[in-house]
Amino acid sequence: MTKIKAADYIVELLASNGVEVVFGYQGGMVTHLADSISKHPQMKFVQVYHEQTAAFAAVGYARKSGRIGVAIATSGPGATNLITGIADAFFDSVPVVFITGQVNAYEYKYDKPIRQLGFQETNIVDMLKPITKYATLLDKIEDLPAEFAKAINIATSGRKGPVVIDLPMNVQREFVQLESLANLATVSSHQSVSPEFATQLSSIVEKLRSAQRPLVLVGGGVAAANGFALLSQFLQSSQLPFVSSLQGKTACDESLELYLGTLGSYGNRCANMAVANADLVLVLGSRLDLRQTGGVVASFASSGEVIHLDIDNNELKHSRLNNTQNIHGDLVSALTYLVSRVSRFTDNTWLNYLAQLKARYNQAQEIVRTQIKTAPYDLMAFLNQISHGYDSFCADVGQNQMWAMQMLQLTQNQRFYTSGGLGAMGSALPISLGVAFAELNKSATIYSISGDGGAHMALQSLMLIKQYDLPIKVIIINNKTLGMITQFQELYFDKNMVGTTAEGGYLVPDFEHLAKAYSLDYFKVDQTNNRAFENNDFAGFIAARNCLLEYVIDADCRVYPKLEYNQAIYNPSPMLPEAELVANMLIALAEVDK
Repeated sequence: MTKIKAADYIVELLASNGVEVVFGYQGGMVTHLADSISKHPQMKFVQVYHEQTAAFAAVGYARKSGRIGVAIATSGPGATNLITGIADAFFDSVPVVFITGQVNAYEYKYDKPIRQLGFQETNIVDMLKPITKYATLLDKIEDLPAEFAKAINIATSGRKGPVVIDLPMNVQREFVQLESLANLATVSSHQSVSPEFATQLSSIVEKLRSAQRPLVLVGGGVAAANGFALLSQFLQSSQLPFVSSLQGKTACDESLELYLGTLGSYGNRCANMAVANADLVLVLGSRLDLRQTGGVVASFASSGEVIHLDIDNNELKHSRLNNTQNIHGDLVSALTYLVSRVSRFTDNTWLNYLAQLKARYNQAQEIVRTQIKTAPYDLMAFLNQISHGYDSFCADVGQNQMWAMQMLQLTQNQRFYTSGGLGAMGSALPISLGVAFAELNKSATIYSISGDGGAHMALQSLMLIKQYDLPIKVIIINNKTLGMITQFQELYFDKNMVGTTAEGGYLVPDFEHLAKAYSLDYFKVDQTNNRAFENNDFAGFIAARNCLLEYVIDADCRVYPKLEYNQAIYNPSPMLPEAELVANMLIALAEVDK
């Protein structure tokens, strides 16, 4: 039997599972692996400039490509620098294989009562077990084929997520018996429709048929299952009105008339009101966490029923809602079943009500109602105008994320990526790198949208844009504050702006000089004092393949609507006058909701 170097074997196995790009930072304990990646004819090793960048780039690659992402890092600080990106992949269900180098097995302390034996030795596996689907120290060469096949299978099965293989240096350079890679291929993550599952899906069909006020909530699980086309077919054929979660936004064609917006704490008011008034909410792959339902859980579809369909049975078992029918199953299988069986919804009473709701309380109307300074919303409206085709938007965490969520209107082939469950600042730019390497459409543009705070955390990622001539346009919305926190500080801390403004110790770098340092074209649009757009403001930005745009706004620009914790989902701030609220609701407002 032919023998092959372990590092070469690993690379062949990754390639057989569709991996074309590996992100990493070169280091002593991954030199063998990096060398093997660089020599593979179908593989590219992308040397990033911080391991956290590698982790988030692998997340972006996986989310865009629909395949596994891969990131590598050396032992010790290299491995620990991956942790934030690993946690993001875990909470947002992204299939990424992380390979960390480890000291030689004969240098590893194992159960010795000492802190460290080898240089940069760190027990990364135990650190990562709470935020991975699987993490293991692979210290025996004979276990390598089975362990890698197992890890890839775990990452891509059920609720997808990250796996970690900690690989000692001596194992990487050993030789392994070559087996058929076909025997190690991953299995499909989609379940067959069992009789029990079919019965449950049939009940959905019947309930949708009898519902007078049905609504679909599209969650991130649809995107995680690569169910974009099936969802589109289902919504088009059924003509059911729908809303999305933050992560579900990327799966929706928001140009459809029956789309009502995103729901939740910073959701569109019309979407929140629609959910409250529905008598049946079909939830497709969403956790229904606190940011979606609001703190007053009883106000979420209070007069109706929630059918909660999800791949993760634990999420169903621990739902905070009482009015739910929980169905555990695969979304692709479910949508395949429902597409041909759910009849077209034709009740004009409900559809006309929703159309009126959308006309009165869409985000454009909210801006008129709530915003003195509209500059960030003007930017998102502008991006709606210039984006097309297969463009993607990567939003950081903070006010910029919510402005983008509320205002961007994605068409069918456009995608929206953001750190949802973890909410990691500094993630947008490295995620955009991964998206760019996965993007097959040569006309597509990736817009990386950050605030000044998030951008500051990921500046080293700028190097890769020019280095690989990636079609990424970096937008930094600069209000010289940590705006989301200042909004909290105004409400709850008597405007004590510690750590969020210049007076509180927070400063912003010179982005023009930073752009030049990374050889990026730089453009600046100053929208302080709500200055009106001029025709030539964005000419250079539009023409550039890649660049950095600094978009300067006032520090007191705010995000509205915003659902306060103790308020019902249909009543975000600024609250409507009670008479207006009652007049636009179909359900009676229970005392618990007020």
